[in-house]
Amino acid sequence: MPRIKNLSDYYTRPDWVRRINAMGDSVGGAGNLIPLEAEPLVRKAIESTGGLSDFGDFDGDWHARLVSLISEIEATGNLHALGRLMTRQELLRGLRTRLLLARARKESPAIADEKIEAPLVITGPPRSGTSILFELLALDPNARAPLGWEVLHPLPFDATNDGASASARQTMAECEQEFWSDVQPEFAAIHELRSDLPVECVTLTLPSFTGGHWGMIANLPNWVPDYPATMDYHRALLQTLQHGVPPRNWVLKTPLYLVFIDLLFATYPDAWVVHTHRDPLKTVPSSLSTLATVRWERSDEVELPEADGAGLGDVMILLAQRRAAGELPDRIVDSHFTDLMTDPVLAVEKLYGEMDRPFLGEHADAIRHYVESKPKGKFGKHKYSPEEWGFDPDKLREKMLPYTDHYGVALEA
Repeated sequence: MPRIKNLSDYYTRPDWVRRINAMGDSVGGAGNLIPLEAEPLVRKAIESTGGLSDFGDFDGDWHARLVSLISEIEATGNLHALGRLMTRQELLRGLRTRLLLARARKESPAIADEKIEAPLVITGPPRSGTSILFELLALDPNARAPLGWEVLHPLPFDATNDGASASARQTMAECEQEFWSDVQPEFAAIHELRSDLPVECVTLTLPSFTGGHWGMIANLPNWVPDYPATMDYHRALLQTLQHGVPPRNWVLKTPLYLVFIDLLFATYPDAWVVHTHRDPLKTVPSSLSTLATVRWERSDEVELPEADGAGLGDVMILLAQRRAAGELPDRIVDSHFTDLMTDPVLAVEKLYGEMDRPFLGEHADAIRHYVESKPKGKFGKHKYSPEEWGFDPDKLREKMLPYTDHYGVALEA
């Protein structure tokens, strides 16, 4: 099977997307139609929130990061008209969220004293069971995950009308989350976005104007995320979301925690990390396919990532070596995809045993019901092959042997 050279040969644009993008072409470029400029966006955020002007000081120099981010997007992102619209909305939403967050923390100073205790943090390569495990752990009566709608719009727009505002926020989040699959229908088979499902930390930290979201949606080769600022914002938002409600352990997820595991433990020293594992022939090509598809949502000029695979394997092997050497807290447990698919209840019960966490019968029943009710292949199958993304399966297997041997990863057909 030949390697994919251009995503235009792999995907077909929906007609409505193609026509909107043509509007940018008709005026000499999408930038003329939908500008991305820091200062006008800042002014618009202030105006749209009725004059709020404090963007918060909980994560350092957000303004410098915003300016740098937009500069990099304009330099290398190659966004089409709809991509610019999606990105402009996210930038403006992030600014508005910061204003609302700063207001809430000023009105309720006790928010800053909230303790984020022993979060359950899932990390691992794409297609290794991270999403389903995320959803299953979120069923724990003693835990909670950040849901799509409360992350996209965590606070009332109008502080005097919480109930109606919450309903409106959920409706807006539903539209925004499912819009990704409207733009590119194949995306739904890769990752389901819904306002009522748990959402990854890359979405949670979007308003920090650094971190994983921005490097995912556009090609930004010269942009270096400020992960410490990301985690400062992360904590500030979780504190705000949990304020005033009975405390429960957070369930969190992003593959990026593999990269900055030290920062994660520095931020949440008592976190439990669940590291997921699966055959690299399933996870590595899928990682490239997912990244390329996400960028294709917003650009006609997607530079396909190089088919290497060693980087991810090196990160996981290094993590294993550091664990064995006692360089990391003894709070990392392993979850294997084949075990999770064979018996989800038993797999979660085993994880909870390793974390010395009570596994309730109520939780087990909820897992059984959830798995039985969740349709398989609801949006079709994420179709990809190692060859399409430039991998020789035998060479990839050989390259990843140190990883698969160390963790005892089951190889799939």
